[in-house]
Amino acid sequence: MTLPNNMHWECDAYIDYPRPIACSPCFADGGIVKKNHLTLPHVKRQSNQSRIRHHQNLRIPARRETNDKVKEMKDQLIRAKAYLSFAPPGSNSHLVKELRLRMKELERAMGEVMWDADLSRSALKKMKSMEVSLSKASRVFPHCSAMVTKLRAMTYGAEEQVQAQKNQTMFLIRLAARTTPKGLHCLSMQLTAQFFALPPEERQFPNQQRLHDAILHHYAVFSDNILACAVVVNSTVSSAKDAEKIVFHVVTDSLNFPAISMWFLLNPPSKATIHIQNIDNFDWLSAKYNSTLKQQNSRDPRYASALNHLRFYLPDIFPLLNKIVFLDHDVVVQKDLTGLWSLNMKGKVNGAVETCKESEASFRQMDLFINFSDPYVTKRFDAKACTWAFGMNLFDLKEWRRRKLTALYHKYLQVGYKKPLWKAGSLPLGWATFYNQTVILDRNWHRLGLGYDFGIRQDDIDRAAVLHYDGVMKPWLDIGLPAMALKGKVRCEKPFVKENGCNKGMTASLFAAVGAATMSSPTLALVDERMSTEGTGLPFGLSNNLLGWILLGVFGLIWAFYIVYTSTLDEDDDSGLSL
Repeated sequence: MTLPNNMHWECDAYIDYPRPIACSPCFADGGIVKKNHLTLPHVKRQSNQSRIRHHQNLRIPARRETNDKVKEMKDQLIRAKAYLSFAPPGSNSHLVKELRLRMKELERAMGEVMWDADLSRSALKKMKSMEVSLSKASRVFPHCSAMVTKLRAMTYGAEEQVQAQKNQTMFLIRLAARTTPKGLHCLSMQLTAQFFALPPEERQFPNQQRLHDAILHHYAVFSDNILACAVVVNSTVSSAKDAEKIVFHVVTDSLNFPAISMWFLLNPPSKATIHIQNIDNFDWLSAKYNSTLKQQNSRDPRYASALNHLRFYLPDIFPLLNKIVFLDHDVVVQKDLTGLWSLNMKGKVNGAVETCKESEASFRQMDLFINFSDPYVTKRFDAKACTWAFGMNLFDLKEWRRRKLTALYHKYLQVGYKKPLWKAGSLPLGWATFYNQTVILDRNWHRLGLGYDFGIRQDDIDRAAVLHYDGVMKPWLDIGLPAMALKGKVRCEKPFVKENGCNKGMTASLFAAVGAATMSSPTLALVDERMSTEGTGLPFGLSNNLLGWILLGVFGLIWAFYIVYTSTLDEDDDSGLSL
């Protein structure tokens, strides 16, 4: 692909989790390039001490700080409000005026102070003055029972407000966890457009003859998130001592296959080999899996996703491999993983870190996700058995095939449709499928909890080979934990074609509508399949010609309004009016 030198894609990728992912065009005007920054979670090789850093605004006091005075001031404000409520309505007595004045002074003196050491001398004087005023009020309103009743009512009201705020916060966090950031969507659209602009021969990756070499170190990640895949692959390769031995297998869906492929064509992972596959091209999977997947009774699409359950088909996806390391897309690798390939699996299939220590936030019990009140479960599993985690798993595929664990997974899946045995998701089915087939790895291989646990120690993070941002607070979202921020920088300069100006963008939209009206597009047919689910409210498919004519009319109206609007702006400029 040959492009003029003045057209390129330049991105400075900074990681400062959590930050919004910004994505906007880079325009080339007369050879002068206007740079734009994409926030990209990418990790450079660096020392363990600087790999995880606390957020800049996080205070780590050198000495123990107290906030007793601050709490006392807040209590004074509450007492003053209670006394004011005892005053008759419309009262403007000297005591009422004094209490209101003291409250304003104290609130102004406190500001947003959190610690006693930050309080000024004037604030302490205001606190003493407030105490004098409160003493006067206690003599005017000496009835303790009335004060107790009032304070109790205020407490109940405050507790209800706190609970309402907690419920709203949890709802918004879950909503944010299921949404796609605007910048990530923008990046996906740009990469998809560029992928289809490439000739077929330039869409191929090099070194594809190494994909089935069992001597090499094979890693797999199944995801529909471009940046997450980039972080997993690049952090693994950059942390490896011998990157030439690494073969990465990325499996995604049809919607994201072009964008993810284009990303790694523009940013190849050093000396490692990369292989991108489309799950919809697995013809053998349709008969085995799709029919059972549609029966998944889960409101959360993450649990019913084919990519989420595809891990149970690793021996079928890679029939010529004997071992593979499976990584979730929300991990960051910060140490060399070569040592995993020499571990003694002791005849077991799965290598994973345990989650059965009650003192840790990652603690899980079998009965948390599995229904042990059913005899079918109690005959086969022990509720006190040690649990383990997905995220970084070493699988012996040869032993997996010998024990026919994929067929066992299907059996448990079908039984779960008839009666409620497992909660939604792949974890309980994983515990059941690999029951007594798991060897426990050292916890330094895989550190859990960076997506929900505030109490992880810095030493544990530094020692970990793989950091797992499990939980809803993913690092590419604004709701990520600031204290778990990763900082890094990577520069990439690759060819990138951009439409320059609004007119071209509007024309492209109009042409897209015309194309939809005159032909049935395979791309829109793909969107048909993704959106033709119950509850979408679509009366017909997106590839339907009728919808194309509707789009043509809508974009035509937008185009007409745009021309009228710009012409009025030109007239205003000519007349000297300022808008």
